[in-house]
Amino acid sequence: MSTEYTIVIEKDEDGYYVGSVPGFPGCHTQGKSIDQLLERMEEAIALWLEANSENAPSPLELVGVQRISV
Repeated sequence: MSTEYTIVIEKDEDGYYVGSVPGFPGCHTQGKSIDQLLERMEEAIALWLEANSENAPSPLELVGVQRISV
Protein backbone atom coordinates (compact mmCIF):
# COMPACT_ATOMS: atom_id res chain seq x y z
CA MET A 1 0.00 0.00 0.00
CA SER A 2 1.40 3.40 -0.95
CA THR A 3 0.90 6.74 0.75
CA GLU A 4 0.12 9.93 -1.15
CA TYR A 5 2.02 13.10 -0.27
CA THR A 6 1.20 16.66 -1.26
CA ILE A 7 4.04 18.46 -3.02
CA VAL A 8 4.38 22.16 -3.73
CA ILE A 9 5.66 22.97 -7.22
CA GLU A 10 7.13 26.33 -8.16
CA LYS A 11 8.96 27.54 -11.26
CA ASP A 12 12.27 29.31 -10.61
CA GLU A 13 13.84 32.20 -12.51
CA ASP A 14 15.82 29.77 -14.71
CA GLY A 15 12.70 27.87 -15.80
CA TYR A 16 13.26 24.81 -13.60
CA TYR A 17 10.38 23.28 -11.66
CA VAL A 18 11.16 23.04 -7.95
CA GLY A 19 9.20 20.67 -5.73
CA SER A 20 9.06 20.34 -1.96
CA VAL A 21 7.00 18.40 0.58
CA PRO A 22 5.40 20.55 3.31
CA GLY A 23 6.29 19.13 6.71
CA PHE A 24 9.40 17.30 5.46
CA PRO A 25 12.31 19.69 6.11
CA GLY A 26 14.93 19.47 3.37
CA CYS A 27 12.81 17.26 1.10
CA HIS A 28 13.00 19.04 -2.23
CA THR A 29 14.36 18.65 -5.75
CA GLN A 30 14.08 20.17 -9.21
CA GLY A 31 13.59 19.18 -12.83
CA LYS A 32 13.47 20.70 -16.31
CA SER A 33 9.94 19.32 -16.82
CA ILE A 34 7.04 18.40 -14.57
CA ASP A 35 7.51 14.73 -15.49
CA GLN A 36 11.19 14.84 -14.54
CA LEU A 37 10.36 16.68 -11.32
CA LEU A 38 7.74 14.10 -10.32
CA GLU A 39 10.16 11.22 -10.88
CA ARG A 40 12.76 12.99 -8.77
CA MET A 41 10.21 13.85 -6.07
CA GLU A 42 9.30 10.17 -5.67
CA GLU A 43 12.98 9.44 -5.16
CA ALA A 44 13.47 12.38 -2.77
CA ILE A 45 10.46 11.37 -0.66
CA ALA A 46 11.61 7.74 -0.47
CA LEU A 47 15.10 8.82 0.62
CA TRP A 48 13.72 11.31 3.14
CA LEU A 49 11.44 8.67 4.66
CA GLU A 50 14.31 6.17 4.82
CA ALA A 51 16.48 8.67 6.71
CA ASN A 52 13.66 9.93 8.95
CA SER A 53 11.43 6.88 9.36
CA GLU A 54 11.16 7.24 13.13
CA ASN A 55 10.12 10.91 13.01
CA ALA A 56 8.09 11.03 9.77
CA PRO A 57 4.89 13.04 10.20
CA SER A 58 1.59 12.01 8.65
CA PRO A 59 0.97 13.47 5.19
CA LEU A 60 -0.60 16.92 5.27
CA GLU A 61 -3.98 17.43 3.61
CA LEU A 62 -4.03 20.00 0.81
CA VAL A 63 -6.64 22.59 1.72
CA GLY A 64 -6.14 24.98 -1.20
CA VAL A 65 -3.99 27.63 -2.75
CA GLN A 66 -4.42 31.34 -2.22
CA ARG A 67 -2.37 34.24 -3.53
CA ILE A 68 -2.10 37.40 -1.48
CA SER A 69 -0.52 40.75 -2.18
CA VAL A 70 1.62 42.35 0.50
